[in-house]
Amino acid sequence: MLQVGDPAPDFELISDENAPVRLSDFRGQRVILFFYPKAGTSGCTTQACGFRDRFPVIQAAGAVVLGVSPDAPKALAKWRATENLPYSLLSDPDHAAAEAYGVWGEKSMYGRRYMGIIRSHFVIDAAGKLEDIQFKVSPSDSVSRAVQQLGV
Repeated sequence: MLQVGDPAPDFELISDENAPVRLSDFRGQRVILFFYPKAGTSGCTTQACGFRDRFPVIQAAGAVVLGVSPDAPKALAKWRATENLPYSLLSDPDHAAAEAYGVWGEKSMYGRRYMGIIRSHFVIDAAGKLEDIQFKVSPSDSVSRAVQQLGV
């Protein structure tokens, strides 16, 4: 299990713009990395739009936002355009990044058990170390806690 102070696991994923993105590309900047189950669903839209609405404050703090889900890049691009999201969305179809961060796990809905993304976020410092970890966080709490961690 990841702990505050650990190096953030690096990854390379394809963005909504069909370009490879590595976490290590953002060294020197703080990163809010959030994992969400599915683009376009109500909770995920609340979380993503919360980060959109707070994006000027996040940018002013010298941070970037990256959202990660198992959705395909084309679906991510459509959702990003629909919601006017000013940050990149990354596709993790084999959930390798989600597993590295410990957010791929068993869930249940209406008595049915299945594997999926556990809504979480991580704030990563400019040196690539984890400075905040929030597992099983609500969509609105995710935004407020991440922004609070930035000190803004």
